[in-house]
Amino acid sequence: MIGSTLIGLLVFQWPLSSYLANVSLQPQKNCQKSSFKKLSCWNQNLSSIPADLNPRLHQLDLSNNIIREIGVVNLRFLRNLDISQNEVHVIHEGAFKNLMELHTLNLGRNFLSHNSYDNSKSFRYLYRLNTLDLSLNNLDEKDVELYLTDALYLEYLSLSGNVLTKLTSEIFTGSQNLRSIIAENNFISEIEKGTFESLTRLAELNLARNNLVTICDFKLSQLKKLNLSRNALQFFITQKTENIFQLEMLDLSYNNLLLFPLLPNRNNLKYLNLKNNKVDVLENQLPFLETLFSYHKISNLYDGGLESVENIYSALKETPLVDLDLSENQFSSFPMEICSYLVSLKSLNLSGNCLTNISDAEIKDYEEEEGQPRQRCPSLQSLDLQNNQISHFSPYFLKALPNIEQLILKKNYVKPCSTRNQTGEFTSIQTNLIDDSHCVSFRRLRTLKYLDLKENGIKLLSQYTFEHTPLVTLDLDGNEEMILEKGALDGLQNTLQSLSLGRNRMTSLDLSVKCLKALKKLNVADNSLDVLPEAIACSPLKELDLRNNNFTNLQESVIRKVSIYLHTIYISGNVFNCCSVVWVKLLSETNVKIPDLNNTLCLIRQNVSVLPDFLSSDSLSKQCSLEVSIEVGITNLVNIILFVFCFTFTLMIVFIVGRCALNSSVPFRNNKIVSFQSGNDNQCSAGVAKISIFETVK
Repeated sequence: MIGSTLIGLLVFQWPLSSYLANVSLQPQKNCQKSSFKKLSCWNQNLSSIPADLNPRLHQLDLSNNIIREIGVVNLRFLRNLDISQNEVHVIHEGAFKNLMELHTLNLGRNFLSHNSYDNSKSFRYLYRLNTLDLSLNNLDEKDVELYLTDALYLEYLSLSGNVLTKLTSEIFTGSQNLRSIIAENNFISEIEKGTFESLTRLAELNLARNNLVTICDFKLSQLKKLNLSRNALQFFITQKTENIFQLEMLDLSYNNLLLFPLLPNRNNLKYLNLKNNKVDVLENQLPFLETLFSYHKISNLYDGGLESVENIYSALKETPLVDLDLSENQFSSFPMEICSYLVSLKSLNLSGNCLTNISDAEIKDYEEEEGQPRQRCPSLQSLDLQNNQISHFSPYFLKALPNIEQLILKKNYVKPCSTRNQTGEFTSIQTNLIDDSHCVSFRRLRTLKYLDLKENGIKLLSQYTFEHTPLVTLDLDGNEEMILEKGALDGLQNTLQSLSLGRNRMTSLDLSVKCLKALKKLNVADNSLDVLPEAIACSPLKELDLRNNNFTNLQESVIRKVSIYLHTIYISGNVFNCCSVVWVKLLSETNVKIPDLNNTLCLIRQNVSVLPDFLSSDSLSKQCSLEVSIEVGITNLVNIILFVFCFTFTLMIVFIVGRCALNSSVPFRNNKIVSFQSGNDNQCSAGVAKISIFETVK
């Protein structure tokens, strides 16, 4: 009886305990509440949507789980639902019928290409859906058309990372309110006429990383942003029209464009990216143009054929372009025509091209009487010419840039022109290090503030190189073994705030710098300096980079003055003396940051050995006190040994003198010998008495 009762209890308790265990281990219990209305169940290994959720939730994150099926979700007030990175194959038809307030739905990285016809029926209930992410679902154009059939109020759509090959005129007919479409990283090679024209509110279109080859008839006047980068485009052409195009940003980078894009006559384009194409100046494009004009779609655009090809650039007159990126193309000469037509252009990037010298021929039609070029870039403020092969500018080139503020010449062969001494002759050092027949003058550029001359092989900066040029930033890094002649930076005392002289193999003798009263940042890393220039003590430095030099100590006098304004100093890559670091204490007391202090080596002498360690406040006191105690101990031991040696030596001298005196003693006439001895006189010879006192008695 008792046994059967126990068995019954066990049978009763087994499912109950199992149920309690399951309840206590429910995955949703580990979800994170950021607020009463927000719940994140990210990465909780959920296989279904939890059933016991707060019905008043506004935001639910179920991403990165293993949900395969979406049933009915009873969250009346839910606005944001994220089920991305799951394994969703099936969505029940009524799954979203109770989500009357749903605004944003993320279904990216699932398997919605399966059962797309049935799954798409659930979307008809999403009356207020504004944002939809269907990226990375292996969808083709037919699948997308099904999912968007009833997306009447959808404004933001992501289709990136699918398998679209073609955009048809029907694909967006069910979502006429779209403002933004992202369809990058597909296989789109064709866009049917009428695909986007009916989307009157469309403002942003991203078709990057597809297989588009030509844009022959661009008509989307309502667009503001268009990204066509990383396709295979050879040309981009807009037909002649009186419509005003709203396009402000156009990205055509990483394509195969052969010529400058033909833009609408009336446009609002401000940012144009043509990086990494095959564009060259107009004169060098004629072979390509002859081929391109064989296409009837292009030739119909021009009544005069090749004779009207100048319209490619003249159309730019109406373009309010502010930023133009022409880097990594095939320009062998400076595109002065483009620059002069774009009267609003502020930033031009021509880095990574084939530019060599900018000659007078490129700066055309200058007036000899006034000495000013007619072709000018009136608004240009920033010009990037890095990574070309430039060694020489026409004297008129910089004059054609009346408002230039930033000039980047990194990785070229530009040599600043030297100045002659008062006798009109070059100094001997100038004669050996500089050739003024191929140089660029940086004097009297009254608008230039930022100059980058990094890695140009400059060997010498002579006196007054930048006179009357109010530079704020000057970068001279990577000009190995460059010598700063005394007064090279004269004229920059009141303007220069950032100076970089890193990687120049300079010694302290090569660094001749006068007081720069405005300097806030100084970089002299990767050189061979062993002494800080005294002149930097008068600068209000906030950042100082001394890494990878030959410093063993930093002068206390200089550091004390510099630390008044200093915020950060970098010192690693030097090998300091561990016990000569008063400067570390000074910097610490003024709250100067040393980010690499604990990575900086120092040396400490112990006995006859020199041991390396890392520079830090803790190790300093311990090591240096140990060194001092060792030195004191050694000194005391030496003193004791010397004392014992001297005392012993003195006793030996006294003994030897006394012994010699006894052995040589004889009776003296008219004198008495008074001796202290025991026994008779014969005992003296036996050595019984060892010490005698001789006294002369008259």
